[in-house]
Amino acid sequence: MADVKPGNLGEYDLTGRVAVVAGGSNGIGAATIRRLAAKGATCVVGYNEGAERAQALVASLPGKGHIALRIPMTDTAAIRAAAAEVTAKLGRCDVLVNSAAVTRAVPHSNLEALDDDLIDLVLSTNVRGPFATIRAFAPLLKASGDAVIINISSLAAISGSGSSIIYGASKAAMDTMGMSLARVLGHDGIRVISISPSAVATDFVPGRGREVVEKQAASSALHTVTEADDVAVTIMGAITHMRLTTGTVILVDGGKHL
Repeated sequence: MADVKPGNLGEYDLTGRVAVVAGGSNGIGAATIRRLAAKGATCVVGYNEGAERAQALVASLPGKGHIALRIPMTDTAAIRAAAAEVTAKLGRCDVLVNSAAVTRAVPHSNLEALDDDLIDLVLSTNVRGPFATIRAFAPLLKASGDAVIINISSLAAISGSGSSIIYGASKAAMDTMGMSLARVLGHDGIRVISISPSAVATDFVPGRGREVVEKQAASSALHTVTEADDVAVTIMGAITHMRLTTGTVILVDGGKHL
C-alpha cells in the first residue's frame, strides 16, 4: 500500500491512492480522513445526513480531488450508486474504512427498552450496511491488487458491554464477518482488519458527554481517554505498515479490557 523505504518505517506516502471512508464526516471517520489526506491519499468523505459537514471537511483538506459522497448504510441501492460514482470520478479504491454506525444508550437490564425497531436499525446500519459497502466496492478493491478494508468495531464486541446489548452484538457480528471476508478476499490482495476502541471522546452516543468517557477511562490500565485521533493513527498503521495482518481485531482501549 505505502511506498516505504527500508530502514525508514516512519515515512510513507499514499499519493495516487484513493480512500473511501463511510461515516467520514465526523468523529473517528473525520480524524481518519485528515490523516489519510495528510499522507497524500485522495479521500471520499462518505456521509448520511451530514452533507454540509462533509463538504466543509473536504474544503479543509490538503491536496486535490477529494469529494463528499452520500453513502447511507441502510440503502443498498445508494451504496452501489456511490461505488459507481467513485469508479467514474476517481477510477479506483485502495482503502475502504467502515466507520458509519448507530447506537442509542439502553440499560442492559431493561430488556423491554430494547425494542424491535432499535434492534433492526442497529443491525441494518452496523452489520448489513458495512457488508453492502464492501460488496459494492469489492471490484475496485480487487483491481487495486493491494487494498485494505478497515472496519471500526468496538471493545463492546468482546466485553459484552457498551451502549446497549444489541450494539455490542452488532460489532461482534462485524468482527466475525471481517474474519470471513479476510479469508475469501485475501487471494485478491485485500486485507480486512477490525479496529476496536473503547469509549471514544466523540458525540457518537447520544447524551454521553466527555465526563462519562473520562470516568470509564479512569478504570483502564493506562487511565487515558481514547480520542478519535488515537483510533485514526492506529488505522493508518494498519493501512501502511501491517502488511501481514488480516482477519483480526486490534484493540485501542488503553487496556480497558484487562
